[in-house]
Amino acid sequence: MSGFDADWLSLREPADRSARHPRLLREVAGVLGQLERPTVTDLACGTGSTLRALAPHLPARQLWRLVDLDPRLLDVAARSGGGRVEVVTLRADLSAELESVLALDADLVTLSAFLDLVSDAWLARLVAAAARHGRPVYAALSYDGRVGCEPDDPQDAAVLAAFDRHQRRDKGLGGALGPAAHSVAVRRFEEAGFEVSAAPADWRLGPTETALQDRLVRGWHDAAAETGLVDTNLLDAWLGRRRAAIADRRSRLTVGHVDLWARPPPGRRTRP
Repeated sequence: MSGFDADWLSLREPADRSARHPRLLREVAGVLGQLERPTVTDLACGTGSTLRALAPHLPARQLWRLVDLDPRLLDVAARSGGGRVEVVTLRADLSAELESVLALDADLVTLSAFLDLVSDAWLARLVAAAARHGRPVYAALSYDGRVGCEPDDPQDAAVLAAFDRHQRRDKGLGGALGPAAHSVAVRRFEEAGFEVSAAPADWRLGPTETALQDRLVRGWHDAAAETGLVDTNLLDAWLGRRRAAIADRRSRLTVGHVDLWARPPPGRRTRP
């Protein structure tokens, strides 16, 4: 799957980095810190934001395998290496090649802002492959449907409900789990015997983050419009009010995400 543009990924990266739950990040880094040269496979890597967030917390020597379908994003991500971080890129279609990618040697598998875009069937394949090969999984920033908007607007609930409905459409990996992704992932990993920790990783966007807020509400508008669940005039008026509040620096948005850290049963772990 593909479809994300580099500008959007760059715009959201600071919010993503601030939102990652610090305790889970420390736990992941602590496990890999026991290794001389950990190897990380980053699925749907985009421009390499997970590498940039996690690599500073890891040992001096690291190997990252960055996996994506979009060659343009891989070209950008490849420049995230250098110094102590060795980067290799792999163009792969994760709808067909997930199991072969997970079979490649790795001490950690990472995903960011991705689980909410996949189907339950695809998630089951991920968990099964991770269990088979003893791969720990750090899946960050899964959207969970919690949204807070200030100032309130009478159309917020209808627009966001339509957006959540749109999130469940097929994004290239089957009907997407959308806001249910984190709870389904926890259950599937636990059923496979993994030790699972989950913690909130919410975006908290203040009045100065106008560009990201504006892009976000326009995305909500466009997704809701595609569903046809909200009257077009009401939807357009809602967008106008939201953008005006953002431009006037009166707007604050909270978008709920969850980080997940899953470790396979001790007998299946390769290292340490």
